[in-house]
Amino acid sequence: MNPRMLVITLLSVTWTTASGLPCAQMFPSQSPPLSVNSVRPSDVSVLATTGLYTYNTDLSTVLSRLTELMTLFNPALVSPLTDSYSSPFVQQRTMLEQAKDLTLYLQNNEVIDLDADWKLVLLFVQVDGLCALEQQQVQSGVQALVDEVDQALQLLYSELKRTIVSVALWDGEHQAFQTRTNPATVTSDGEARVVRATLTQSLQVSLEELLVKRRWYGDRGDFTVTLQNTPLVRDVSSSARAKLLSEAETSQQTDELLLQMWANLLQPTQDQDTMDGRGVVSTLPCPTEERPFLRTEDNSPTDRHSPVSPLLYSVTGTEMLCEDLGPSDSVPTTVHELRPVDVSVVAALGDSLTAGNGIASSPENILDVLRQYRGLSWSVGGDGNLTTVTTLPNLIKYFNPNVTGFSVGMGKQNSENAFLNQAVAGAKTKELLPQARALVARMKNDSRIDFKNDWKVITVFIGGNDLCDFCYNSLLFSKENYARYLRETLDYLHREVPRALVNLVEPMFISPLKEMHTDPSLNCPTWLVKIVCPCVVLSKPNSNAVQKLEEINRNYQRVLREVVESGHYDNRSDFTVVAQPFFRDVVLPRLPNGRPDRSYFSADCFHLSQKAQTIMARALWNNMLEPLGNKTSKQDFTVDIELKCPTRSSPYIRTYKNSDYTYSGPPPTPTPIQNWGSDFSCVNLSPSDTVPTSVHKLRPADIMVVAALGDSVTAGTAAKAKTFFELNRNYPGLSWSIGGEKTLNTTTTLPNILKKFNSALKGFSKGSLPRQKGFNMAARGARTSDIPDQVQALVKALKEDKEVDFEKDWKLVTIFVGASDLCHYCTDQNNLSPKNYSHNLMLSLDTLYHEVPRLLVNMVEIWQIHPLKTINNNTLTCALLPMMNCPCVINAAENSPELDEIKQINLQYQAETQYLVSGDRYDGKEDFAVVLQPFLHNYFVPRVGMGESDISFFSVDCFHISDRAHSEMAVALWNNMLEPVGRKQAFNNFTYDRSKINCPSEASPFIFTKQNSLKSPTICSSSIPVWVPVVAGIVSLLAGITVGYLFLHCRQQRSNKKVKKLEMMGTLF
Repeated sequence: MNPRMLVITLLSVTWTTASGLPCAQMFPSQSPPLSVNSVRPSDVSVLATTGLYTYNTDLSTVLSRLTELMTLFNPALVSPLTDSYSSPFVQQRTMLEQAKDLTLYLQNNEVIDLDADWKLVLLFVQVDGLCALEQQQVQSGVQALVDEVDQALQLLYSELKRTIVSVALWDGEHQAFQTRTNPATVTSDGEARVVRATLTQSLQVSLEELLVKRRWYGDRGDFTVTLQNTPLVRDVSSSARAKLLSEAETSQQTDELLLQMWANLLQPTQDQDTMDGRGVVSTLPCPTEERPFLRTEDNSPTDRHSPVSPLLYSVTGTEMLCEDLGPSDSVPTTVHELRPVDVSVVAALGDSLTAGNGIASSPENILDVLRQYRGLSWSVGGDGNLTTVTTLPNLIKYFNPNVTGFSVGMGKQNSENAFLNQAVAGAKTKELLPQARALVARMKNDSRIDFKNDWKVITVFIGGNDLCDFCYNSLLFSKENYARYLRETLDYLHREVPRALVNLVEPMFISPLKEMHTDPSLNCPTWLVKIVCPCVVLSKPNSNAVQKLEEINRNYQRVLREVVESGHYDNRSDFTVVAQPFFRDVVLPRLPNGRPDRSYFSADCFHLSQKAQTIMARALWNNMLEPLGNKTSKQDFTVDIELKCPTRSSPYIRTYKNSDYTYSGPPPTPTPIQNWGSDFSCVNLSPSDTVPTSVHKLRPADIMVVAALGDSVTAGTAAKAKTFFELNRNYPGLSWSIGGEKTLNTTTTLPNILKKFNSALKGFSKGSLPRQKGFNMAARGARTSDIPDQVQALVKALKEDKEVDFEKDWKLVTIFVGASDLCHYCTDQNNLSPKNYSHNLMLSLDTLYHEVPRLLVNMVEIWQIHPLKTINNNTLTCALLPMMNCPCVINAAENSPELDEIKQINLQYQAETQYLVSGDRYDGKEDFAVVLQPFLHNYFVPRVGMGESDISFFSVDCFHISDRAHSEMAVALWNNMLEPVGRKQAFNNFTYDRSKINCPSEASPFIFTKQNSLKSPTICSSSIPVWVPVVAGIVSLLAGITVGYLFLHCRQQRSNKKVKKLEMMGTLF
């Protein structure tokens, strides 16, 4: 790999990938180890792989990078991945045949000393082959795959000495899984994720049982087998996002897979914090002096999954002590006089908690979670009777034995057993309406139901899966969309179904579930639930992510009540919707020792067992009999629920009318947004006691002058254009980084935020006249080659302005450029190359560094430009002008080589910028700093509705950005400035919220630079910004070896401004 590119890719982890660097200390063995339990990374002479049937680009990249990493420990490493040996991805070859091929290669390779060299063999087991099996075939399919692994291991054991075989599950073929999955087995994307995760977990457990049985093939001192603790799982979130991952996101996941694989190979250490807030390995773990070896079962015993203690006997039946009040005198004609005895039909819509996944599964049988025990479902199951199975239908049967509609036994929603239980495992709220259509069709076509005259109770419980994926697409899973999908379904039921009462159950308060996956003693398959419900399990306790999750959870509950209380469903006497709030707050069940009680959960610690479903049925029944305004809204699983009974004075299922409850009415229609201003709540507004001499102690109030360089985005081109004829007008007063039009209350820009700290701020733009542009040097269509001239013009203007104290005033300059370069790259590749992009930025920064005192430079990273292809307003202007403004992007066909090249050049622009800023070129002056602000690095176009682009962020040409986008960019830039280097948000969160502006804290009152982001300069800790250990690690690691020489040589050539061709020999790490 090109050494300069290696440095770029390592530095790029600050924003784009999991952070990490080659280990500064290798801890090599003093002499070749004799025991397999004492092998260090530097002892490995051969790295090989086997077991893969299909080629995968991401895994190939991971393996190549692992080889590069291992080579740093042992430069003489031999790897078939880089040799003439055939690809490790061998189609139509069994695992045993591949193992034979590998042993023959190792035996015939003259470079390898088969008896003396230590070998590390990665044996991959692919999950996707199980996806097409029928449910009854899955167990035998898993066993057959385990037997195949066993045969391959026995061969390797008999043929190889001095070998560690690391077995890893590879679950990276998500698209293949979706394609091959049996449609009769999987009917939704959400269910596919559950199936995929469950199959993987079952296979992991089965392999572990095999290796325990075989004693890890460890009866020889020179051979052992290990099982990587967690499967290598790709693409957790693509279905959650309802779109394919971007290239940057794909690259990031590839990096995370590498770090995970590397962490699984090493002995675990207690003192290295390598996890980020999502539970993902984010820092490259290194061997330590105490734990320097590759992991084996003997030197690092894993916590075996001890058998889960059997469930204590729990009564799932219920004794009904209510008085039988007898039938109604006549069939009621109003829903407000509906008694339990009058209910003839029960039905339900929802997700896996209603479908019944894993209700009766034993704690050890993870595969059984795929089975849907619909007959035991809390709201619609009808198995057994009330003395053995507590469900809403069985409770109603006590009063009306002839009730129908309930599900029995097991099966999917389209099975005969499901009847009117039309819940779909993995369903989200947007998928609720099709369930309602299927339900109505079944009711209309079943002879057991008198559709017009029978009274029906329909229970709807949905939203948990939306919450599980909220963090991946906050717009798709917004409270507005949740309410919209609920209304669509309720509107349909209201229009189609006579004589019905709809129980609309509030979504469960889901945060307590996280505790099931923070206590390792519970032995829950946490990595599985990370796939099924990532936004709950991956969020760090007390983090901002948890706060946002709980906020949207509460908003779901609130808007559900608003939908009901709108009164829209109460204009007929035979139909109503009642919100049932028993899940609004949840108390996690606990054992006497205070630990969570796993017996309330199925084998995956996510779905609920029959014990929990029993309590849910009782809680729902009680809610139905409680008057509105006085319903139980807290579910404490540790407290026995005493069943309520209908009485002679209150015999009815409660509605708003028979509860004498007055709806609050629909919330007022929000007033149209008049402007894109922001609220401001910061209180620490004071400047420094004395004017600082160091840029690393610069407070917002110390900034006296603002300026900006760039292209049409910064010039404000077409920001408020309403017609074609206004597209050529610039609106610099609205520009995100330099505009000062009006006040923050109506116009959000960086200067308007800074004016809250210092009302004497100078340099910002106003209006649209050239004389009002201030120090805004940006020009429409400017390319990076124009920035050096803009810098010269800025320096001249600063020096000549009589209101600016050039030597003493602190200045803030924001640079954002590159979109025009990318838009025209295909027409002038030489001049617009990444090398020249970097060179022009370097010339510009050099001039600022040498000529302007007291300066902080915001270098805003270029955004990913290809999402602009998705903007369309179905107008002639939108169809034609983007093609003229950005031909190389807009005119390139999807998935074409031309577009792929633009994406790669885009990434190289980003990498070059990171390389330039992250080095020490501009660290020589105390009053100067350049800070990379990466909030646009993973840029995505905001979405509305079913995922279409939100054109309110763009001008009428669907290319230039609108004043709304300027406002969002200003907030994002400001917030980036207040985030430490190494921990800055690297994506845009463009959602309207007047309260998104962050504030400096008393502990961190300064604008962050590389230096003040380092809490302690003398202590190495996980809080150190990535750039410090990266630079130090690279220098110490590579000095004295060829890579180090080339790196220093390249750096010297850069400083001498010599042109050298940049070779991209790999994707970004």
